[in-house]
Parts: sequence; C-alpha cells; structure tokens
Amino acid sequence: MDKLINITQLSNLLSLINKKTKKTTNHILRYWEKEFIQIKPIKIKGRRYYSKKQIELIKLIKHLLKDKGLTINGVKILLKSKINSLDDYHSYSLKADYQKVNIINKSLKILEKIKSIKNDGKKNSS
Repeated sequence: MDKLINITQLSNLLSLINKKTKKTTNHILRYWEKEFIQIKPIKIKGRRYYSKKQIELIKLIKHLLKDKGLTINGVKILLKSKINSLDDYHSYSLKADYQKVNIINKSLKILEKIKSIKNDGKKNSS
C-alpha cells in the first residue's frame, strides 16, 4: 500500500500556507474536496489521508487553478473530459505543461541533493 500523508502534510507539500500566520491552509483542500468529485481522501478516525495518486491529482488541480489561472468550473470540465485523452489538444497541452513543470521541479531537487552530497564529501575529505 502507498504511504499516506495527512491533510497538513499535503498542505505543506503544496505550499498552501498563510503568509502572515505561517500556518497551513487546510481549508483549501477541504473546499477542493467538495468541488472536485475526483478528490477522495481516505478517512481514518475522522482524519483525511491522501494516497500518491490523489496527491498527483491535487497537484494537477492546483497547477491548473493557481498557475494556469483556470476557474474551478474550467478545471472540472477538463477533468471530466479525461485530460489524458489526445482528442482535445488544449487539454493535452495543459497536462503536458503540468508534467514539464513537475519534471523540472524534481530535477532541481535532485541537483540540490547532488550538490549537497558533493559539498559534504569535500568537507569530510579535508
């Protein structure tokens, strides 16, 4: 079974944090859960937990809403039109753009880790 993360961990992962109070804005995820039928967290003892598949879906929704400026209704239409199908070029390009951003972010994290490892190696060899 995939490792599950709770709503606060997901808010942190998505950088859904109030800039003034520095607290997570879990209410945004709860709101999206009401708006998008595709978001179905696992509830254990009243707490929400998200699988890797759900996290990827929510990342896509956030990207479309926040980065691409789509409305909630626009994202709903895209999700209903099965965004992975090649029939709708515009939907496909949005999905491809999301994947591109995702790969760039992962690559940057890997480069940071490599740099950190190299720096640690230099410190230890002195």
